[in-house]
Amino acid sequence: FALWKAAKDGEPSWPSPWGPGRPGWHVECSAMAVDHLGEAFDLHAGGVDLVFPHHENEVAQSRSAGHGFAQHWLHHGLVTVPGGEKMSKSGTSTLVEDVLAVVRPQVLRYALGAGHYRSALEWSPQAVGDAEAAYGRIETFVRNATDATRDVTPGESKADWAQFAAALDDDLGVPQALATVHAGVRAGNALLAARELPALAATLADVRRMLAVLALDPVDQWPSSGTSELSGVVDALVAIAVEARADARARKDWAQADAVRDRLTTSGIVLEDTSDGVRWRLA
Repeated sequence: FALWKAAKDGEPSWPSPWGPGRPGWHVECSAMAVDHLGEAFDLHAGGVDLVFPHHENEVAQSRSAGHGFAQHWLHHGLVTVPGGEKMSKSGTSTLVEDVLAVVRPQVLRYALGAGHYRSALEWSPQAVGDAEAAYGRIETFVRNATDATRDVTPGESKADWAQFAAALDDDLGVPQALATVHAGVRAGNALLAARELPALAATLADVRRMLAVLALDPVDQWPSSGTSELSGVVDALVAIAVEARADARARKDWAQADAVRDRLTTSGIVLEDTSDGVRWRLA
């Protein structure tokens, strides 16, 4: 590979002792890394398609220049379109800002973490839908368990924190860590149904601790009391809508009751009928 490439018409070039030209592609990255991170740094990441020749050449030239360079390498799989083609070369690339216009940030984060970092990840409506459903189950549990255990002293947790930590310690196994989260959610839902509230409180705490590590704790996405001047207004308006729906159901006006629920849904508010009454959450 070339450390310095001769100038070509129409391309940027600079003077040098060897004549006008430009740095080779691999030198560019070594120079930027050393300039910003120093001659030795801990972690260098990149796609699996850069292992050879790019990263191998970075190491060769940097260490030949006397630099320690990266101590560890993390090579991630590629995001692909259906069919397995790398998104950036497919002509059908999807921009993050476009995804976030229709998908919540935490759902996008869940979707990207659902596959192991070294494996290819196929981006499709199905993948987004699966992530939305899976994260929705987590949100529902956290909300319901939080409501049920506000004044409860925690007992013994049924969530396996040690298994969660071991998954992340094993080559950053986020999919396995998420599986442990869902196991905790299922155990928590069983405790909620059985009204075993002390164990539920402890399980909820551990599930939220796992989610916090992954930056997926839904409580962090909810407005806290007093953080928004509109929170009380929203509560009051939803209460009025819930009361109107209850009146319609009492009159057996099912069409009107469904219309109230559907209008709330399109506004981003989901009603849930439970044995303890109607609950609502943000979609």
